[in-house]
Amino acid sequence: MLSTFVADFRIIFERDPAARNWLEVLFCYPGLQALMLHRLAHWLHIIHIPLIPRLISYIARFLTGVEIHPGATIGQGVFIDHGMGVVIGETAIVGNYSLIYQGVTLGGTGKECGKRHPTVGENVVVGAGAKVLGNIEIGNNVRIGAGSVVLRNVPADCTVVGVPGRILYRSGVRVNPLEHGSLPDAEAQVIRALVDRIEQLEQKIEQLQQPQQKVLVPFVNSSLSTPHTSNSHILKDEPSSQTHTYCLLQNKVIEEFLDGSGI
Repeated sequence: MLSTFVADFRIIFERDPAARNWLEVLFCYPGLQALMLHRLAHWLHIIHIPLIPRLISYIARFLTGVEIHPGATIGQGVFIDHGMGVVIGETAIVGNYSLIYQGVTLGGTGKECGKRHPTVGENVVVGAGAKVLGNIEIGNNVRIGAGSVVLRNVPADCTVVGVPGRILYRSGVRVNPLEHGSLPDAEAQVIRALVDRIEQLEQKIEQLQQPQQKVLVPFVNSSLSTPHTSNSHILKDEPSSQTHTYCLLQNKVIEEFLDGSGI
């Protein structure tokens, strides 16, 4: 218990540049306070003490704005930043050294019994307002973008954004968990691809609507080896010499967006 508290305490200084001294962190960080109260409630819940664990959870919610069911399993070194509006369900599991921002929900999708909440791996970052719902598994080192809604399993070392959440990035390289500005924008990529396709189709239509240029070509009699002496000419169609530069369209971008890139 003591080692877990120390890990919870130290991780705040590592991940929050606003943390300046231990008194400030101890008394002014609701995420740390919520975790301390939860660990007590969870221990009482494990030994089957009635009512008291839920009462401690309710008091923690009132004081910190963080609601964690006593049955939830929270690893060491977890940092709940700001904390207001965070909800963690009864059967949820959060791995070591995960980072959870305000407004996050680790919830269920129905009234089924048994395991009905997410299992979050280690070193996972869940952005502000993200919703991770159902009995799904989030792999280690996953980053979930702010406002995303994740409803299916996510492999390790991925970035997930959007509604519903889509995998946009796979890499074995660990990234700074605080670098939210580097998250890709799936919708912008797909819209850009669709705009490129529209521009290409409009240019092709414009080409087809342009009248073909007529040019004079000398008439050659099939029985003679030289052009006709009367300098007769025939009209021959020649396509316009105007050329267009088309935007290249990556159909894979749209296909991956529509099928959720595996999510």
